[in-house]
Amino acid sequence: MAPVRSFIEPLVEKWLQLDPNPITRADIKTLWDSGDLEELDRRMSQHIQFGTAGLRGKMEAGWARMNDLIIIQTAQGLAEYVLQNVQHALELGLVVGYDHRHNSKHWAELTAQVFAEKGFKIYFLNGFNHTPMVPFSITEMNAACGVMITASHNPKDDNGFKVYWKNGVQIIAPHDQGIAAMIQMHQVPMFKLKNNQILSSCIDITKSLQADYIQYLKSLIACPEPIQNAITYVNTSMHGVSDAILSRAFESIGYPLYIPVKEQQKPDPTFATVSFPNPEEKGALRMALNIANQVEASYILAQDPDADRFCAAEKLNTGIWKIFTGDQLGIIFASQAISNYLQSGNNTTKAALISSTVSSKMLSHIAKLEGLEYQECLTGFKFIGNTALKLEESGYNVIFGYEEAIGYMFGNKIRDKDGIAATLHFVKLVYDLCKQNKTVSMYLDELYEKYGYFETYNGYFKCDKSTIIEEIFYSIRHQSKSQTYPTSLGGFQIYRIIDLTTGYDSGSPPLFKPTLPLSSGHMIQIMGKQLDSSNTFFLTLRTSGTEPKIKFYLEGSGSKKADISKFLRIVVDDLAENWIQASFYSLELC
Repeated sequence: MAPVRSFIEPLVEKWLQLDPNPITRADIKTLWDSGDLEELDRRMSQHIQFGTAGLRGKMEAGWARMNDLIIIQTAQGLAEYVLQNVQHALELGLVVGYDHRHNSKHWAELTAQVFAEKGFKIYFLNGFNHTPMVPFSITEMNAACGVMITASHNPKDDNGFKVYWKNGVQIIAPHDQGIAAMIQMHQVPMFKLKNNQILSSCIDITKSLQADYIQYLKSLIACPEPIQNAITYVNTSMHGVSDAILSRAFESIGYPLYIPVKEQQKPDPTFATVSFPNPEEKGALRMALNIANQVEASYILAQDPDADRFCAAEKLNTGIWKIFTGDQLGIIFASQAISNYLQSGNNTTKAALISSTVSSKMLSHIAKLEGLEYQECLTGFKFIGNTALKLEESGYNVIFGYEEAIGYMFGNKIRDKDGIAATLHFVKLVYDLCKQNKTVSMYLDELYEKYGYFETYNGYFKCDKSTIIEEIFYSIRHQSKSQTYPTSLGGFQIYRIIDLTTGYDSGSPPLFKPTLPLSSGHMIQIMGKQLDSSNTFFLTLRTSGTEPKIKFYLEGSGSKKADISKFLRIVVDDLAENWIQASFYSLELC
């Protein structure tokens, strides 16, 4: 059914009244004059919402999109909220940075202008910066908050507005709700656009902060001497911003410079060679693999466009390239962090590790065996960062945190994922292993032999209809005749179900309440075991906050490595056919 004109009309009128940008204002007027109610419905009927990383969406006119008006309103609401909730906010100031995407610099300037109009001191990170520079700068300058204009690894038509609190961590409740409410109270732009120029009151200390950042990374790596070995690395920046800061860091620490994938080395907002610039996506490393084979490289390094994520691959003796999963890198980095911590003369009594609930359970297993504190949190680095701060307040030293989506946290000055720091740690590990005639894949095998075999199988079902998603999750929660959760999957007996949407945990009597906070979307965790064997699985099903998907995160563990892949495939097949009903709903498994 076509949207009702009377519903769309006031939304259009409000837009035409408030939008200060003549191009996007004309765009909406053209759609209205031509009677394109369906397109107006897509752009206007829903208002863009804060997700796990602030605002993110397609760049075009409309309430559901990213544009000048949305940026101004968001900045006005944020500024007012910070004024009311942070003491001495004006003097502490705002840190604002931007990457190379279309509109990024312009929207950073608009944000700075909004805050400057209210009297804030502004620390403006000029030039293309990677996302971790914002939380680092907040910590270094003791700022009241920070904003990074980026859409990370999203397609070229997207951009975003990422918010960090005064603690240098992405916002969580109640700040996100408070900011959203304040945005609704400050819809009218309170100033006129000033030719997109940064106000003279902004403070540009970008170069000194970048130098401090590199020195901080050097302190984390603790590499006493330049690395001298015959290992060749190929690096891809995915058309993003990592190359400039990464090459400086390599030179400063004494690493041999990598060979760049030249076609992807420099910032390019069109992302000319990749449609989805995420190094963990299938095919994203194609060009890097070709170059690596040509130059006979041993390893591939990759960062996503805003350089907060990291991926790596190793050429095995067979000539096959092994692309490490996010969980495998997480376990490798965690083991490295524990080893470095112990070598520094520390004991593990007050050391802690963190991972998201959809990441490998191997980390909790390692923490238990090695005597470290371990905490699990909801998906999203805002939860990992805030969990780290709480642990620090309790006297713990959080030595590492990660999520399976190739995000890794090192040190105590950046409580966020950092692809540059991850790259440097990986190269240092390769160097240390090389002196022992080992490779990273060999090291990973040693960890499996020591702690047990864990293997992940992650994917998603494409589904762009919310009604179908609701039907699927309803049927999962009412699958049996007794209208309760299912009792088996893929030949495994289900022994525990945690529903983080409804607030139910079958394994925590007498209240049966989960320890993790509830999720804003659908999220169900299922634990299964195979009778007469040590094989187990842990499955998380959840909806995406930013994409039309039902995501699943499946991990199997057992005493025999060969068995795990086989039973994971069976579990996924049963999940697709009988729980998600992919054939019935014509959903694609990816």
